[in-house]
Amino acid sequence: MTLLNQPSGIETFSGSYRPQDVRFLLKPIDLAPVEVAEKERLIQSGQHHYSEMLSPESLPSPRYLAVFQQAFAMGRRRMAQGILDLAAIIAARRPHGITLVSLARAGTPVGVLLKHVLTEVFGRDPAHYSISIIRDRGIDTNALRFILSQAGQDPAGLVFVDGWTGKGVIARELRQALDNFRQNHGVSLDASLFALTDLAGAGVAPSDEDYLIPSSILNATISGLVSRSVLNDQTGPNDFHGCVYYEEFAPADRSVWFVEVLLREVRALLAEGYAPCPLPVDPAPAQRRSADLLTSIRDTFGIDNPNFIKPGIGEATRVLLRRLPERVIICDTEAPEVAHLLQLAHEKGVQWQVDSDLPYHAVSLIQGLSDA
Repeated sequence: MTLLNQPSGIETFSGSYRPQDVRFLLKPIDLAPVEVAEKERLIQSGQHHYSEMLSPESLPSPRYLAVFQQAFAMGRRRMAQGILDLAAIIAARRPHGITLVSLARAGTPVGVLLKHVLTEVFGRDPAHYSISIIRDRGIDTNALRFILSQAGQDPAGLVFVDGWTGKGVIARELRQALDNFRQNHGVSLDASLFALTDLAGAGVAPSDEDYLIPSSILNATISGLVSRSVLNDQTGPNDFHGCVYYEEFAPADRSVWFVEVLLREVRALLAEGYAPCPLPVDPAPAQRRSADLLTSIRDTFGIDNPNFIKPGIGEATRVLLRRLPERVIICDTEAPEVAHLLQLAHEKGVQWQVDSDLPYHAVSLIQGLSDA
């Protein structure tokens, strides 16, 4: 395979974002949804990988949307600070060209914001692509080949972006995938995963705190109307990984609105004299905290499969939105950061409990199906 030859038959699109904001290197497909309980049974029985299926996605309830608005009002300044700091880190580490490669879909809103901030504040004008990476399946090598085939593309300029790390699984998947890519294609890429917050100590981030990133608590309507990425028999060897485009949700889409409001917050911070910090947080304390938590959860609840443990607000929310939760553990039910989790637990009939010693705001546990 010749690396710099663009894969054939490939098209890109921008979802509901503006074309200049992002190019999704994903193949839109039609995919019948699988109900959550059945999807969980198929995953846990080993009959299907999670990436082969999507559970039904629906618009948030009016009550949940109201909670999101409260969360956004509370968390947007902190997220704006994180975007400025992460942009400063990236600008310092990439003194020449920058190509943002966000990991669909949690990384996409962050990548769009970084593109604007790097252009407006740091004068860098990066390209931005959003591509798929899947646990146990690796990164979309057709997407990487496409990016590297673009005129003047410098492999040293690629920056892989996600929203946050939970246990560090995707960061480790990225390192392994790029090592395989180097062996197969002879191109070395920086495998650092740049994120707003790094709970696992597995990436490069301005923070390791479990703070509320507002884009983590909605689905497609804040991520360009694009689903989680899919890898099944509808995606051929020359295709990008797949996705579903939820065009029917367009009247409720908040993707561009979210970017515009965050950019106003960024500009307000700068006007107030906020100075972005180009230094990432030391990952060692987060690594120890993450390892201790996982050991404690496994011992307390007798969990053998670490994939059933989802630490931090972002991961805990995604379990309630698209998996079969066994319970949600919350550090402080009065904390405004977890109001949306309590609302989701109420709507879905999921039990929750309090653990005031939890090092994060929340942890969700996936239900193990003994008869799967």
